[in-house]
Amino acid sequence: MRASDEESYREFVTAQWSPLGRLAYLLVGDTGHAEDLVQIVFTKVWFVWGRIRDQAPEAYARRVLTNTATSWWRRRWHSERPTSELPDRVALPDLAADVAMTQSLAAALRSLPARQRTAVVLRFAEDLSEAQVAGVMNCSVGNVKSLTSRGLARLRECGVVEPSTAGELTNGVAS
Repeated sequence: MRASDEESYREFVTAQWSPLGRLAYLLVGDTGHAEDLVQIVFTKVWFVWGRIRDQAPEAYARRVLTNTATSWWRRRWHSERPTSELPDRVALPDLAADVAMTQSLAAALRSLPARQRTAVVLRFAEDLSEAQVAGVMNCSVGNVKSLTSRGLARLRECGVVEPSTAGELTNGVAS
């Protein structure tokens, strides 16, 4: 790889680490696994950087991320996670409601099937248009509308999204 390609790749990684990390967390619901997914995405992007750097590397990376997350969900068992120590978490009293909302939203998102979760997260948390989501998910716009509608209906049933609006989805997950 040329030095200029390497420098542009480094700039891409620096600029995309946070957005891809946030998307990964919303898709898988686990910080550690989200970081692993982002590293996998950057590895895959590295191998094709010369071909995609002048096109749409952000869209390519998002698509690789969603496909990798979906593959992970299909082949892994998602129940208990053993650990040697329980994590210490300190919650500030004035943030308790926000934390509760974030946790209930994250749990509700994890309860959705992978494709519905992907459509809802890309559509509302990442603020992509239906056509952009269809491109990332490699499906039709109508399929995105259907997946999003079903996903929002289940989130409304869980009580984490107001019945009249879908924009509330990002309130608990914006940070």
